[in-house]
Order: sequence, then C-alpha cells, then structure tokens
Amino acid sequence: MKRPLLLLSALLALCPPALGLKLTVRDPELQTSLGYGESSGGKFNVKLVADYEGPVVVLFSQSDDEKSRGLFPGLKNSYDGVLRGGQLFLNSDVAVSSTKMQAPAAAPSLRSMSVPATGTSLGRFLQPFKLTVSLQTTGQSGSPVELLLRAGR
Repeated sequence: MKRPLLLLSALLALCPPALGLKLTVRDPELQTSLGYGESSGGKFNVKLVADYEGPVVVLFSQSDDEKSRGLFPGLKNSYDGVLRGGQLFLNSDVAVSSTKMQAPAAAPSLRSMSVPATGTSLGRFLQPFKLTVSLQTTGQSGSPVELLLRAGR
C-alpha cells in the first residue's frame, strides 16, 4: 500500500503548478480595458473588443514563480501597440516600459503617440514562447471581468 502512495507523491512533486501568462490591453491613457488574455498549456486565449481601433498599451503579467523559472525570457511588462481590425500588433522593437522612462511634465506622453500598424502580430510575438494564439472579439470595451462574462454568454 505504501508503494502506490509513494509513487503518487513523486509524480505530484514532479508536475509543475498550473502557470498562466496574463495579458491586458488598455487604451493609451490606461483608462479603458480593451482586451484580456491568459495562457493555458501551449495556448494563449485572448479576447479583444471589436469596436476600437487605434493605439493601445499591452501589459503582461507573470507570477513570481514564472519569473524565477525564466519561462518567458526577455518579456517586458509593457509594450505599445495598435488594435486594428480585431487584430493586435505589438511594437516590440521600441517597447516602452512606463517604469523605465520618465518624461518631463510638459513633454507629450509617448503613450499618446500613434504606433504604426506594421508592428508584430500577437501570434508571431508569442511564437518564441511556444504559445499559439486563440483570438476572439467581443462587442464592447470594459474591465477584464466584464469581457470574460460577456464572452461566456
């Protein structure tokens, strides 16, 4: 009887905890949530609003465990991008982290500047992390919880 319990304990110890990279898409002023996403296994499920086109800020969130294990090397917390035609494009070459860049009070915010739609698609951006994107669009903007509730209907 001890062997099956010992084997089960060993298997549970070897299984990694369920990890999930999270994404939030917001308008440049960070006032309105325009999308939400989360990884599950090798799939990255994303829900974006269909009624918005223009510049966005894309925020990624990793757990402390994910950071310490180096699961997403080189991934920054914040990227500028564009939401156009139900597709998300990230300006990964000129990624701006709000904590690293300080502009003078009178200078215009980099977040309010338009980002060209020639950025990298979210699917291509997440390929190095072995994540495939499943994209859905919803009708209206709102909080991540509201977006998920609407998508579940």
